[in-house]
Amino acid sequence: MLVLSSTKLKILFIGLVWPEPTSSAAGWRILHLIKCFSKIGQVYFVSAASKSIHSADLTSLGVLEDAIFLNDSSFDEYILELRPDIVVFDRFMVEEQYGWRVAEHCPNALRILDTEDLHFVRLARQEAYKKSTPVNYYSATARREIASILRSDISLIISQTEMELLEGQFNVAREKLFYLPFQEEYLSVQHQENLPSFEVRNHFVFIGNFIHEPNFRTVEVLKRDIWPLLRKRCPSAELHIYGAYASEKVLQLNNVKEKFLVKGRVEDARQTISYYRVLIAPIPFGAGAKGKFVDAMAVGTPSVTTTVGAESMTEGVWNGFVDDNNEDFVEKCVELYENKKIWEEMSQVGFELFNQYFADTRFSEALEAHVIACQDSLEKIRKSNFIGEILLQQQVNATKYMSLWIEEKNKKQ
Repeated sequence: MLVLSSTKLKILFIGLVWPEPTSSAAGWRILHLIKCFSKIGQVYFVSAASKSIHSADLTSLGVLEDAIFLNDSSFDEYILELRPDIVVFDRFMVEEQYGWRVAEHCPNALRILDTEDLHFVRLARQEAYKKSTPVNYYSATARREIASILRSDISLIISQTEMELLEGQFNVAREKLFYLPFQEEYLSVQHQENLPSFEVRNHFVFIGNFIHEPNFRTVEVLKRDIWPLLRKRCPSAELHIYGAYASEKVLQLNNVKEKFLVKGRVEDARQTISYYRVLIAPIPFGAGAKGKFVDAMAVGTPSVTTTVGAESMTEGVWNGFVDDNNEDFVEKCVELYENKKIWEEMSQVGFELFNQYFADTRFSEALEAHVIACQDSLEKIRKSNFIGEILLQQQVNATKYMSLWIEEKNKKQ
């Protein structure tokens, strides 16, 4: 039974999945957004996905939860009763599924798209990596995702590189986009002093959700190109691989003799990373900001990665090294692992970068102000975004009748 709140604003999150902050950076980001929007109103969270034992307890944050269904008019009844003032879509696929229903039944609701990272960028780079061809961003996924951005009133972007790509290459108006990096609490000196020291830590570590293709490909690079060279240089060290949803092809890479150990899921990524001396992530392709590096900075673990791994995270400074050449990559890993002075310097750089880039509350505060301002001037925003209104009309016609057809088909079954 829907319980309505007396809070002025009602904010509805429609999740692709129920957030799992211990499984991925995406779950962690959604939790941050929920906390941010809770400051301006009552948050409701719904999803058509099933919960898992790793799903966050949103009710402890004061969030009201409900289950919804794909291609089902019960969602129309739900939003007609709720009458949300703001609707946040978790990734463009969710906006495609439910955006037309929100526009049709709650036309005065501010529609916000959280892109997480730009899927078409990641997939284009993935395709280029597999085929050894130049990156081509002009894909069917790009058309779908950018159409979703144009239909939405605000789109949240996690990377400055993606901001520049949307504005410069695809001519998306700056006012439709809002840059929102990962946001965290400030790291105190006491926090830093309580972390394990260089002497206490051992081994190399990698961590990443294996539903995410770039993480599996990174482990492949580690297994094939990096670790055979690195373990010769650091024979007493091991490489430990962590990550949720490790498939059989990931588990099969485990090799005790080679000291290449696949460990699986952890419940507290930061605590786990804090026991290791160096995080290594030769990421071959990807997009957006990488939560693993934010975690490493937070616990003083230096890292070695590639250009694409460090992309848009900081402005040319790193808590370790950035290198795309395998031999040089290995040299940097050895240097960090064996040289206490350099390790301590880079560990301190990580704390400073974290506090500078990811503990800056001005982004969250600016988002809250921007959302309120947009909600108050929604009619003006929509008139200035006529292309988005055209795309919405076309999407409604296409998606609506397909959805209704599926709904009728399901009823007969």
